[in-house]
Amino acid sequence: MKQVRLYATAVAIGNHAVLLMGPSGSGKSDLALRLVDRGACLISDDYTILEVQDGALLASAPDTIAGKIEVRGIGIVAIPHIDNVAAALVVHLGGPVERMPLRRTMMTIAGVDLPEIKLEAFEQSAPIKVELALHRATKEL
Repeated sequence: MKQVRLYATAVAIGNHAVLLMGPSGSGKSDLALRLVDRGACLISDDYTILEVQDGALLASAPDTIAGKIEVRGIGIVAIPHIDNVAAALVVHLGGPVERMPLRRTMMTIAGVDLPEIKLEAFEQSAPIKVELALHRATKEL
């Protein structure tokens, strides 16, 4: 099985993983915390292991950071986590965000295509936007 280590925070919303990608300080952990507060479950903070299995990318945490998340201003905090969740969406954080994207884009990771969107992590509506994008992406898969 092919395995990739990706600089991304991952959360499970229902039975789908969302990969939050962006440079340090872009809000990956902050957005993950807000999604967890809305019912998501942490998969991994900062680095995520993706393993191709039956055409899907299964997201898990490296053993050294499983069940831990960095909370800026507090430190490393232990919270419940889950492993082996099929990735369904990539969210790029930071940079300019198009108001009305003209086309849907995909990101290929280890030969698997995933829908991708771009967001500002610190907007109040960011967790809702992630949920809406995931809903749209999973209806189209």
